[in-house]
Amino acid sequence: MSTEPSEPSEPFEPSEFSEHPELPVPSELPTTLSVVVPMYNEEDALPALVGRLRPALDAMAVRYEVVAVDDGSKDRTAELLTEFQTKWPELRVVRLRGNSGHQAALTAGLHSASGAYVASIDADLQDPPEKIPEMLDLARADGLDIVYGVRADRSTDTGFKRHTAGAYYWLMRRLVGKQVPAQAGDFRLLSRAAVDAVKAMPDQHQVYRLLVPWLGFPSGQVTYQREERVAGETKYPLSKMLRLGVDSVINFSAAPLRLATWLGVASFFGCLLMVGATLAIYLKGETVPGWTSLFIVMLFLGGVQLICVGLLGEYIGRIYTAVQRRPTFFVGYDSHAAAAAAPDTERQAD
Repeated sequence: MSTEPSEPSEPFEPSEFSEHPELPVPSELPTTLSVVVPMYNEEDALPALVGRLRPALDAMAVRYEVVAVDDGSKDRTAELLTEFQTKWPELRVVRLRGNSGHQAALTAGLHSASGAYVASIDADLQDPPEKIPEMLDLARADGLDIVYGVRADRSTDTGFKRHTAGAYYWLMRRLVGKQVPAQAGDFRLLSRAAVDAVKAMPDQHQVYRLLVPWLGFPSGQVTYQREERVAGETKYPLSKMLRLGVDSVINFSAAPLRLATWLGVASFFGCLLMVGATLAIYLKGETVPGWTSLFIVMLFLGGVQLICVGLLGEYIGRIYTAVQRRPTFFVGYDSHAAAAAAPDTERQAD
């Protein structure tokens, strides 16, 4: 697999058509930048997102598209996206048939994006869209395939969020490797070569903040201050954070299996010590009948065995899921595909 960055396309200059505003932009021009925005129940944040994202992208003087992936929202997110699309032709709406999860929605966006570079950002504006031009400039100037958005300041997060995030990245860097950037989430920019490599991965439970560094492609960083959520509620409660942690550890490390092995070894030697102590007491004639020590030993060994069986079950479950090869999402609507099919429908009607 080549690690050479893909050849960036020529920038699209709007001034070429400024004298003829009525002329449409030629469809054969390549898209330089795609911005993927997974969202779920973000009707309150959408106006602010569009208000900041569109000016930042319009000022770049390159041909771009915004791939908004509606992850089965139950509010007016889909309706608002359709309204914004009528005024923003670069906006492409992809709706999933059901709520498939943040990483699955991000996968759908990466598979739909057509740009030479693809940036991903959440809809809550905690990651500033104004940093996307800086990411693209850095990637093109230094020939990078990956540019991470790294949070230099998380003071706007709660203390619980900061501590759990710090513990997560500390653990991942020790289990997966130092190539995992500390405090880098899903705000990043990928070249077309990196996107194609990610799409070729057969993982069923994608964790892109670990999968992308694993590629080992040339990378750089852009730092920023994490902002408060612009509106709505967080879509990552404690249960999803724990699920992300489990997916991260199991998908990218065999450490839990080794932990199960060491627990078994430790319990075995612990039992040998207890057998030795019991024999010594027996030989001294100080044996006292009782059930407390026996009960504790049984609980200890039973707990170790259940932990080991549970860890093995997690890995076997992942193997079972991978063998099934079931899709992690289903696309219900794609405005790009609908627009492409419209001329054929009109010709059939004629």
